[in-house]
Amino acid sequence: MHRELWVWVAATALGCLAVLVAAGQGWATVLQGAEVEAPTGGDLAPALTPVALAGLAGVVAVLATKGLGRRLVGALLALCGAGAAAATWTALSGDHVATWLREQNVLRGAAEVPWEAAPLWPVVAAAGAVLMVAGGVVAIVRGGRWAGMSARYDRGAGAGSAAGTGAGSEAKAQVSDDRALWDALDRGDDPTDSR
Repeated sequence: MHRELWVWVAATALGCLAVLVAAGQGWATVLQGAEVEAPTGGDLAPALTPVALAGLAGVVAVLATKGLGRRLVGALLALCGAGAAAATWTALSGDHVATWLREQNVLRGAAEVPWEAAPLWPVVAAAGAVLMVAGGVVAIVRGGRWAGMSARYDRGAGAGSAAGTGAGSEAKAQVSDDRALWDALDRGDDPTDSR
């Protein structure tokens, strides 16, 4: 299960990073020397960066939670992936790109700015969105079997074994001795005095 968790972390984080990187790249190329900068994925679909960052936070939250909380985070992660996919689809609409370019070129009076799609980065964003959705679904279905970050720090984790019981009683004795030393100091006694 430990290996499965880390494969999940790597794949899901990769999906989030793919969306994040793609959002900062050019998704269209302006033709015929028009003085308009080519739009990035983030220009055409402003939701891409926030959902990618939320997805990365979700990956960390899955590691830090367990049980129902982990499943809820998985559902939110899948929703972030669906949001990234929807934003990518909307950004690729020809009318959307043409409208964005026209708004950027309004001061120059050009009605239409010739452009063509740059397909690499939208494909990267779409692949990242698919990984995010898949990661969310896997966290919902399989996440309950994964150990949480705090599992080794839970009280009584080793109480079932004899070694764990012995270690637990030693720790309790140490706490008791420490408390006696502090109590002596509070009374004004020197606990190091061997009288």
